[in-house]
Amino acid sequence: MVTLNDARRVIAAAETKAQEIGQPSNIAVVDAGGNLVAFARMDKAWMGSIDIAINKAFTARAFDISTEKLGELSQPGGQFFGILASNHGRVMIFAGGVPLRKGDEIVGAIGVSGGMKDQDIALAEAGARAF
Repeated sequence: MVTLNDARRVIAAAETKAQEIGQPSNIAVVDAGGNLVAFARMDKAWMGSIDIAINKAFTARAFDISTEKLGELSQPGGQFFGILASNHGRVMIFAGGVPLRKGDEIVGAIGVSGGMKDQDIALAEAGARAF
């Protein structure tokens, strides 16, 4: 289970990393059902990345895989090619979505959007480590 306190801790860690690298971002945390638990839009983060962050978190939980890895597997010729058209368009194959684990169990996910690929990954991983 991902509690609100858990989600706040995850977001705080991602925000700290964002401040370290100077990249304001949108950060979302979802529970095991892919439902939004908490969201933060840092000052000056792109408005267009709000839905992307939420959908990255949803995607990472829906498929229990990082969105970076799913993106690699969904390229032409890949086993998940075309997956981004599923789930009413909610599937994101941009890097920045990472499952949250308690032991071996995936209980939620974090999604980050607002920077370049490596920046979004760094923030999401920082948040996941804080979980």
